[in-house]
Amino acid sequence: MTLDEQIKYLTKGCVDVVRAADLRTKLERASQQSRPLVVKVGFDPTSPDLHLGHTVLIRKMKHFQDCGHSVIFVVGDFTALIGDPTGRSKTRPPLTREQIAENAETYKNQVFKLLDPEKTIVDFNSRWLGALSSEEWIRLTARYNVAQMLERRDFRKRYDKGQPIAIHEFLYPLAQAYDSIFLKADVELGGTDQLFNLNVGRDIMPSFNLEAQIVMTVPLLVGLDG
Repeated sequence: MTLDEQIKYLTKGCVDVVRAADLRTKLERASQQSRPLVVKVGFDPTSPDLHLGHTVLIRKMKHFQDCGHSVIFVVGDFTALIGDPTGRSKTRPPLTREQIAENAETYKNQVFKLLDPEKTIVDFNSRWLGALSSEEWIRLTARYNVAQMLERRDFRKRYDKGQPIAIHEFLYPLAQAYDSIFLKADVELGGTDQLFNLNVGRDIMPSFNLEAQIVMTVPLLVGLDG
């Protein structure tokens, strides 16, 4: 597959590619160095099963596998404790560790119905996020500010309406960003609703002396209930 063919294949069906020129550069370098790109996708185990919407992302992961790249399926057992505030009009109720662990094991089993287990790394973000010291968390949060967080549409709506935004909700995109930092991700995939979270990782990676990841989003599948 030529470089142009690979780019066309990998970006087919994507809504956002931030930035396309950087993707080309990374792919060219990967080919020259015979080094696969590190591609990560995070899934918080907040429900008992992976749902139909997840399959779009997982298939895009498969496309990267087809091109010889390294795919990491990140089970967000730590970030699930925070709760993703994306699209929420109020704070997400917390799950117990037992619920998260049970759901995570199911996700791990289900993902291999679409991905080759020999070519897929499954990791749990509690492994690195749970190991961060208080000082390291402070240093991480210092890399973003409240004004930047309020650029997020759902936070801005809640702020403008005088609805509460819990401090721990601001930690979510930073924790997701740290996943990319720890794994040294070249590419992060997500749904269109995750664009803000993904871009936070892209924004702060250079402050950790890492090249900014490429952000690629795919459409959300809307269920029968809307």
